[in-house]
Amino acid sequence: MSQKLNAVAVFLASVFLWSAVVAYPAVCAAQLTGPVQNIGVRPELLKDVGIDQKLNDAIPLGLTFRDENGGTVRLSEFFEQKPVVLALVYYNCPMLCTQVLNGLDRSLKDVPMDIGKDFNVVTVSIDPSETPKLASAKRDLYTGIYGRPGAARGWHFLTGEESQIRQLANAVGFRYAYDADSKQFAHASAVMVLTPGGKISRYFYGITFPARDMRLGLVEASEGKIGSAVDQVLLFCYHYDPVTGKYGLLISRVIKAGGLLTVLAIGILVLVLSRNEHYKIPERKA
Repeated sequence: MSQKLNAVAVFLASVFLWSAVVAYPAVCAAQLTGPVQNIGVRPELLKDVGIDQKLNDAIPLGLTFRDENGGTVRLSEFFEQKPVVLALVYYNCPMLCTQVLNGLDRSLKDVPMDIGKDFNVVTVSIDPSETPKLASAKRDLYTGIYGRPGAARGWHFLTGEESQIRQLANAVGFRYAYDADSKQFAHASAVMVLTPGGKISRYFYGITFPARDMRLGLVEASEGKIGSAVDQVLLFCYHYDPVTGKYGLLISRVIKAGGLLTVLAIGILVLVLSRNEHYKIPERKA
């Protein structure tokens, strides 16, 4: 029995080694023929996408948006002597925006300050076609995960007109672009902390925001202090990996090829084992 198991293990190792050898040329071919972008070179659409740090600049608090109930609100209503965490995303985003909001929620849960009491959070959709109904669903989801009383009064999910969104995005240096073919927005990931007077105090990049740094940023902003510029490590939302410099399509092709090879290997294993099994009819005793 032990020898048979060893034989099976050797066979499996051989099959998967063979699969890797076969897959390697396919991967290379995909790299040559797929939509690959050289490392350090952005796709055309991303050349104008990024985040400019505009520390100490004031945002236009007179801009108007729609709240979760469809009512018209001014940005100034959400400051009221409190610092504000600002996130520009879009609610139907299939990739990075959800990770940004998830990371922000996780961070704020670990901050010993309460949304709605000590600071507010304002999330603004960059997609002018999105509705208050969708914004309301997002608010219910994330304030529910946050789990503290009063969060729904302090975390606002807004929608608005293109002109108002652009003015706010330009004020905080959030440069994004719309791709009509994929019907998606290309943008980078970051959140900003603003003072009660509406001045940009600090930028946090990526999809994880250390609670200790977030708390310090909120305390400094509440005192009207402006942080220093930080190095940018940008993640882009547009089927593009800035680390490898390649589109996600290549990864999906390799995954599909790997799945096919795995199924093939299992089929061969079953065939070999079935042929090696010999059943012997027991003899009747006289």
